[in-house]
Amino acid sequence: MTPGSRTEVYWDNNRTPFDAVHPTDTMTVTPHTRAQVAALLGRDPVGLQAVAVAAPDGRPVVIRVASLVGGKPFPTLFWLVDPDLIYRIDQAEASGLTHRFQARLDADPELRARIVADHEAHIALRSSYLTQSCRDQIAEQGFSAAPERRGIGGIGNYRRIRCLHTWYAAHLVVPNTIGEMLDDWWKDCPTPRPAAH
Repeated sequence: MTPGSRTEVYWDNNRTPFDAVHPTDTMTVTPHTRAQVAALLGRDPVGLQAVAVAAPDGRPVVIRVASLVGGKPFPTLFWLVDPDLIYRIDQAEASGLTHRFQARLDADPELRARIVADHEAHIALRSSYLTQSCRDQIAEQGFSAAPERRGIGGIGNYRRIRCLHTWYAAHLVVPNTIGEMLDDWWKDCPTPRPAAH
């Protein structure tokens, strides 16, 4: 699938879709946008290149980060910044969901093949954003192979699920298997939305 594909996030016991999912990698990073992201992160958004997913009112949900940050390779392409989604995924991970997903992956060769395909598609997408200058700088540091091997969330071992946050950030841009599994889990076990900030 391509950036701009749409997904749904289920928030409440009535399974109401969260409609703040609008992939838009064309949003210009203005000083106001940078300030919004900084407030969400609690720090200056180093390496910020674009808002990949935004709410209808323009609030950033997922940001796209440069593959070279502070002169060092940075393999995590998409970063989740929406506090409500972060909270929900925190709750899911605290419940042991990552381990349960890992057990499913370990037992299902077809699922493992889908995960590998997700990583490969993500690597190709990240590569499409790399400028020649960035490629040259990565090569000068001896890390040329890293961008071609590191998948979603910068993981190198495609048989392991490390962080649901990075999987879901990528899923909101281009749907992936772990993101779909998380969506399905939320439909069956919805988590109450936290109080307004």
